[in-house]
Amino acid sequence: MMAAFAMAPAKSTPQIFPKWVDSLLPVLGAVLGVAPVYLLAVIYLGGSPQTTDVGYQPEQPVPYSHALHAGELGIDCRYCHTTVERSAHASIPPTATCMNCHASIHTESEKLVAVRESYGSGMPIPWVRIHDLPDYSYFNHSAHVNRGVGCVECHGRVDKMEVVYQDQPLNMGWCLDCHRNPEPRLRPPSEVTNMAWKPSSDEGAVEVARQESHTSRVAPSEDCSTCHR
Repeated sequence: MMAAFAMAPAKSTPQIFPKWVDSLLPVLGAVLGVAPVYLLAVIYLGGSPQTTDVGYQPEQPVPYSHALHAGELGIDCRYCHTTVERSAHASIPPTATCMNCHASIHTESEKLVAVRESYGSGMPIPWVRIHDLPDYSYFNHSAHVNRGVGCVECHGRVDKMEVVYQDQPLNMGWCLDCHRNPEPRLRPPSEVTNMAWKPSSDEGAVEVARQESHTSRVAPSEDCSTCHR
């Protein structure tokens, strides 16, 4: 009885897929092998600051136009960002700075309700930061503007922006590109806030930048500790 059972032929497994599917196995294997690489590339590029931050343009609590103030009216950047030449941070102007003009100009404008309320209550206007570096990155505004790096190099033509947006990626690779070859981005320090400044063919912007900033050479550090402290 046991012998008869052992010699019984095994039942064949029914074929679920047609035989031509077997020819697709090498192609399928190659696709599955390469797919993770493409997936990682998409995640990396899609999540990089160069992709996600350029063009960032949040809505602000007050519809302040840089195109009007810095562009048409020609107000110097330093009138509002008063600490940019002597501090790591370019200060956000207090409401009192706005009211230097608007205490007598457009005093009933609906666009300035938040400004008047801030001035009356003493509470700051909740401006939304646009150019916001990670906490592990150190950037010193004064070190750059005093050596002839113009505002436009990082912030773009703010004097033409009705609503300010992030113009440059501000990532590590972008910073290193400038540190490795800063000369094309230098200008006389006296022109750092002049958005429209262009070097003439005989101006020698680098040499003028050296003289005005009292810098004998232009060789910014590429050491990690310069930005990661």
